[in-house]
Amino acid sequence: MTATLYGIKNCDTVKKARAWLDAKSVDYAFHDYKIAGIDAARLSSWVDEFGWEKVLNRAGTTFRKLPEAERADLDADKAIALMLAQPSMIKRPMLDLGDRRLLGFKPGEYAQAFG
Repeated sequence: MTATLYGIKNCDTVKKARAWLDAKSVDYAFHDYKIAGIDAARLSSWVDEFGWEKVLNRAGTTFRKLPEAERADLDADKAIALMLAQPSMIKRPMLDLGDRRLLGFKPGEYAQAFG
C-alpha cells in the first residue's frame, strides 16, 4: 500500500515531511486539503485515534482568527465541524500508513516507520 500524506502544500512542516519522504525515495500520495478537502468519516477516525485536541491546530492563524464564540466550549463534534469547514485547522501533516497514522512530522518517527 502507498502511504498518503495529508496536508497543505505551502505549509513549512509539510514541506519538510515531503522532502524527507522524497530523499528516502518513499512512494506516497499527497492529499492537499486546500484542493481536495477532507471527508467527515476520515477526519472523525483521526479524532477517534488521536483525540480532537491533537488533531485541531489551535496554534494556526486560521483558528486564532475565529471569533471567540466559535473557539469557546470546544468538544469533538464542534472541533470536527470547524476542521471540515476550514481544513487549514487540521494539524499537519498526517501520514496515513494504512495500519496506522503519524500526526505531525518528526524525522525519527518517520525513520522508524520506514526503517
